[in-house]
Amino acid sequence: MATQLRTMTVDELWAMPEDGMRRELVAGELRERSPVGERHGDSVQNINRSLDAHVHARRLGRVRPEIGYLLESDPDTLRAPDLSFVRADRLSAEGPAPGFYRGAPDLAIEVVSPHDRYSEVKAKVREYLGAGTAMVIVVDPDDRTVAVCRPGRAPLELTETYVIDGEDVVPGWMLPVRDIFA
Repeated sequence: MATQLRTMTVDELWAMPEDGMRRELVAGELRERSPVGERHGDSVQNINRSLDAHVHARRLGRVRPEIGYLLESDPDTLRAPDLSFVRADRLSAEGPAPGFYRGAPDLAIEVVSPHDRYSEVKAKVREYLGAGTAMVIVVDPDDRTVAVCRPGRAPLELTETYVIDGEDVVPGWMLPVRDIFA
């Protein structure tokens, strides 16, 4: 006899207690991840410092760490990139609503952790792009590289000698890849 797995909704996920675990939903299946380490946290903070200063000074939108984005419904897929950006014209005039953001970010940034599997990171990139994210940046602290992914384009692989360009997603934002790992 086959066992049927119970799927979870974003509302059920939202109601779970805070216990330090990072959680996402993939087609209703709960995925838990351990807290991240120092190198991961430093890479996220180095990007955040640059991106947030640029976005805030120009009032381009909001930069947010680990916000849950509902990418698909019924069954629900909710992803929480390490860092994300949503354009000002896509934000509610009333301010942030309780719960998770309904829709995809304009920019999602994922920093690869030692426990991440390459296939899972690729799946996240496909999910973000498929839901309407205009740019996904994948940072690999082990290799000290960055992959910039855009819909309909091959990923752009950058080493420490290159600069990330926000292009039309975050106009004017530039970040030397080496600064992520400083």
